[in-house]
Amino acid sequence: MNSHTEYTSAASEIYSLTKVSKGFGKGKDERQVLSEVDLTLHEGEIVGLLGRSGSGKSTLLRVIAGLIQASSGEVRYNGSLLTGPAEGVAMVFQTFALFPWLTVLENVEAGLQAQQVEPKVARKRALAAIDLIGLDGFENAYPRELSGGMRQRVGFARALVVNPTLLLMDEPFSALDVLTAETLRSDLLDLWSGEQLPIKSILIVTHNIEEAVLMCDRVLVLSSNPGRVVAEIKVPFAHPRNRLDKTFRKMVDNTYALMTNRRSADASTGKAELQMGSPLPDVSTNLMAGLIEALAAEPYHGHAGLPNVSERLLLEVDDLFPVAEMLEHLGFAELKGAEITLTEAGKLFAEYGTQERKVIFAEHLLKQVPLAARIRQVLQERRGHWAPRVRFEQELEDSLSDDFVEETLESVISWGRYAEIFSYNDHTETFSLEDVEGSL
Repeated sequence: MNSHTEYTSAASEIYSLTKVSKGFGKGKDERQVLSEVDLTLHEGEIVGLLGRSGSGKSTLLRVIAGLIQASSGEVRYNGSLLTGPAEGVAMVFQTFALFPWLTVLENVEAGLQAQQVEPKVARKRALAAIDLIGLDGFENAYPRELSGGMRQRVGFARALVVNPTLLLMDEPFSALDVLTAETLRSDLLDLWSGEQLPIKSILIVTHNIEEAVLMCDRVLVLSSNPGRVVAEIKVPFAHPRNRLDKTFRKMVDNTYALMTNRRSADASTGKAELQMGSPLPDVSTNLMAGLIEALAAEPYHGHAGLPNVSERLLLEVDDLFPVAEMLEHLGFAELKGAEITLTEAGKLFAEYGTQERKVIFAEHLLKQVPLAARIRQVLQERRGHWAPRVRFEQELEDSLSDDFVEETLESVISWGRYAEIFSYNDHTETFSLEDVEGSL
């Protein structure tokens, strides 16, 4: 089970997805989450699904488990078409999903009871799984008595006790603190490398790039809205892996670069100028200002590698990328590969006081975000200088789903308020120029 295994034999193939698509909703409200995804899983490998929010990672995991049906395409498990829940597939969730009224032992036994395993056999297997995962002595404890890391270990034991062929992991470490997550990753990899686990393959969903390179033999990169496999990265390093090794760091950097190269990895958030119907991310002005300040200060002085920023500021991909990309759209930063550089406007923003920051932000917002400029224009042209929210919702509905319309409007409202280019009343759901000082 090392990362140098070549998967050329059809007999070693456990799972295959061919042109799998999945949408939710109907008609114009249908949201395409996955689009023609091809994926194979082989015995003896750990595969990572790496993508940002909106890439459909969790949806794809549930299609593989047979919990939801694909809208189109073909799913095969052990060579046969999958038409329902897959036997021999277990899942570990981000949120532990334990029964709070059951002890550790009873939680682990629950899956075996569902399979109608004889009680004595179930007890023996559950105790063995608890011991394997490092929770011996806590069999009679309740979830409320355990730390987050220990609760996740219970989740692992519950998944392993059914002797699955395939273990699916949905961001299993993201709810844990950094040190606990590191310990669990190491323990799991030790068990895997030592062939102590009953499973034949692991598929792990993550948005943590370093985690993917640390754990996986292959990493599939998904684009967003809808999710597509846009790249496959083969990780050639044997376990255990050294995070500080130059070749390891280079692969992490290259993966960051791949995910920020939106022309190939995510056409929906490409470097092209924003359009009136472009979805806008839920990024606060505080986060944008904070990243500008961090980049302007030591040790970066206006230029940094995204992996370093992520590690230093404890920001995951889903937190860092939208902020960095919005700064690029607004003209305060430039992204190139895995690096971010403040523009002259970004450096000025870092030096300015509160009111001066509002002025320069307003100028860039009106110039670079068409929706903000449209709202401002409509308000200036209308008698009374006000307009209902629904007026802009209807305009956006031609190009965005209801969810994206909501998120996009909430984002531009927040930015517009900060920039003082318009006001918004939550109670009446109206935009206006009331209380807006000056005229930009």
